[in-house]
Amino acid sequence: MYGDKNIFILDYHYDPDLNIQVVQMLPIEHLIIIDKESKSPVYRQIAASITNAIRKGILKACTPLPGTRELSRILGVHRKTVIAAYEELHAQDWISIIPRKQVTVSARIPLLKAQRWNASKPSGSYENNFQLPFKKVSAPVKSPMAAGIPEMIIDDGYPDVRLSPIDELLKTYRTNTSRKFAIKNAHAGTEQGTISLRTELVQYLSETRGLTISGENILVTHGAQMSIYLAARLLLNNRSNIIAGKPNYPVANKTFAETGARLIEVAVDENGIDTDSIESICKKKTITAVYVIPHHHYPTTVTLSVERRMKLLELSRKYSFVIIEDDYDYDYHYTSSPYLPLASSDHKGNVIYIGSFSKILDPSLRIGFMVAPANFIIHCTALRRMIDAGGDGYMQNALAALIKNGEIKRHLKKAKKIYHQRRDFLAGLLNSRLHKYIKYNLPSGGMAIWIKLLPAYSVGQLMEDPQLRIIRVDIEQNAFRFGFAAMDEKELEVVVEKLRGRLEEMDAKGKIKKGS
Repeated sequence: MYGDKNIFILDYHYDPDLNIQVVQMLPIEHLIIIDKESKSPVYRQIAASITNAIRKGILKACTPLPGTRELSRILGVHRKTVIAAYEELHAQDWISIIPRKQVTVSARIPLLKAQRWNASKPSGSYENNFQLPFKKVSAPVKSPMAAGIPEMIIDDGYPDVRLSPIDELLKTYRTNTSRKFAIKNAHAGTEQGTISLRTELVQYLSETRGLTISGENILVTHGAQMSIYLAARLLLNNRSNIIAGKPNYPVANKTFAETGARLIEVAVDENGIDTDSIESICKKKTITAVYVIPHHHYPTTVTLSVERRMKLLELSRKYSFVIIEDDYDYDYHYTSSPYLPLASSDHKGNVIYIGSFSKILDPSLRIGFMVAPANFIIHCTALRRMIDAGGDGYMQNALAALIKNGEIKRHLKKAKKIYHQRRDFLAGLLNSRLHKYIKYNLPSGGMAIWIKLLPAYSVGQLMEDPQLRIIRVDIEQNAFRFGFAAMDEKELEVVVEKLRGRLEEMDAKGKIKKGS
């Protein structure tokens, strides 16, 4: 609603004392919080405030928003700041922009029941606790020994260790081992994670992912796989149902199956996991958990759309299932800032958030983290104690120092630029040299491209070359993941030429077979 000088939003809320629905007109500036002392850029604060208003149902689909000039006047900021905020929201499908005409909330945002807006106090997403019995853990399954190392390896999305600040990390590590206080500190609390690292993670995850948490909500693990395992062992049993995408991260599927739970697979398309199918299943069965990879789904690299994110959260509230959010490569986005995690919403503790530093620094650096309600973390720590005495306190504190002094942020800024260039370089090679054999969609971020071979060519035959190993192959989909981040341009060119040679051989054999 527009006034002469201000723009108003209708806020509906129920007054229990009067037993009536109350309608208020709120100036739009009341919905937007700007903290000039915050490390977060002002444009991002504006974008986050509007996103939160949409999530809470205050701003509904197709609601008109003020123009950039008008909003900059109302907020007392430069017009370019508002333009940047709107571009961010538009890139993430929260708003629609018709140049020189109007800006509105996206028509694809589902209708939500309006909640009372309370901008002064951030919601604590992990205030509610799970009621869980402690469960025993079975012995871990041994993995087979790796075969010999071939000449060329196409990984499924690893960072380039040559770019990582490993030297700085090891320097800090060595310093910690020579100081009395650091030695004593390194042996304290490693079962849950050192206090130093968890303290830095609270600040880091707040600034980068919008999580409102404390150190009690964090468990430091040996990577995302351990986090998935611990969560599955506590949540699931042989009477449980868990939903996951198809195709999915195979290790997660095996972990869920090991608990005795029934795994229900739901299709993943270009907009991520199908939330309509999840809703249909929830109407028929009791669902304990949904495992989802919203950013760059593994293996297909697609991103879960805004509409489906909101619907998944609403279904979680309605049907009381837990969302296990695996956010293994949140930090790598190239065209715009990433969507904030599901865990950043007001989910009442229903999201278990999993992340890792292995995708930032080095796959062999096994440091990950889980964010969950405090009592769930206590149970996970107790379960972890049965199989692991704790992590490397020296390494955890060294990583904490890198986070604190800004080294991780500086590295990510450099790495994102280089990985972006490598993604585009690989896309150029695929288009010019392999276009006759494949199809793919270029992901907006991440460290891999999901490549599907045309039906005439077999991904299984690609694996027959002893000089080439592809880490992630899906025979059913006739597809594979091409990790580009760990290779420079020369290395990418050599591998693509190898693939072209193998595909040309298949082509020739196919023509000979048809001719005979």
